[in-house]
Amino acid sequence: MNTPAYRTWGLILALAGVVGFSFRPILIKLCYAEHTISPVTLLFLRMGLSLPVFAFVAWWLSRDQLQHAATQAGSHTSAALRGRDWLALLGLGFIGYYAASFLDFIGLQYIGAGLGRLIGFLYPTMVLALSFLFLHKRPTRRELAALFMTYAGVALVVSGQLGATGEDRWFIFGVLLCMSNALCYAIYLVAGSALTKRIGSMRFTAWTMIVATAPATVQFFILEPLSALALPAQAWIYILIMVVFATILPVFMVAEALKRIGANHFALIGAVSPVVTVLAGALGLDEPLTLLQIAGGTLVISGVLLVSIKPKAT
Repeated sequence: MNTPAYRTWGLILALAGVVGFSFRPILIKLCYAEHTISPVTLLFLRMGLSLPVFAFVAWWLSRDQLQHAATQAGSHTSAALRGRDWLALLGLGFIGYYAASFLDFIGLQYIGAGLGRLIGFLYPTMVLALSFLFLHKRPTRRELAALFMTYAGVALVVSGQLGATGEDRWFIFGVLLCMSNALCYAIYLVAGSALTKRIGSMRFTAWTMIVATAPATVQFFILEPLSALALPAQAWIYILIMVVFATILPVFMVAEALKRIGANHFALIGAVSPVVTVLAGALGLDEPLTLLQIAGGTLVISGVLLVSIKPKAT
């Protein structure tokens, strides 16, 4: 199906999903400002409250696979999970959702939401580097130019904020943590690409989210007392908004949007994400927004688009 209405809804879902993800750093910063809450507790609540939905989706898709295996043989959604698939899901869930999210949550204690989102947006360039190192895919001149643009842009943004708070070491530490978050997510995408194609993106995402909940839960009960859950009402509101509108709904929206409009068009809409976060951070959190940061952010977004959008074959 490729009717105008079908693609229009794809564009709407893509924009809604991207905006939802864009507000996650904002909500994390609001939680930190509202109450003394640790990244361990915040991650546990985000993953734990999301778990029932993703568990239901995984169960439903598995049930569908069993009921329709005969008629859907060979399709992506009907592929049965094998032993090595479960091992891959365990490793990828740990890296792609637990480790990446935890690094992001810690990093956002030391840097602004806008900068954190901009750095997280680097993951397509890291996918390119990992593909070169481990899959022996040589980058093109266009891709090398994109790499230079993105990291020059990050350097500009970071240099514009050094010295602003007098805590430069913690600021750089936060930047490195958010870059590590992007790297973990890039590893997740590269290592999981084949499995995603075989079993379907929604089933893959649902199971990796379920897997990621386990270490987040164990970590919470080891490191935090139950009294850490005694949060003010406003903090709970921010957390519930983050779970529903910045985690669960965007995952489904983005998956459906990619199916309807394709990766190239989605990449263009995805560029809205750091812009929304930067503007929301400047307006709602009083984060700095200078011409130098705008110039650096523009370089980052332009470079990522160069990597993400594939030129049409002639």
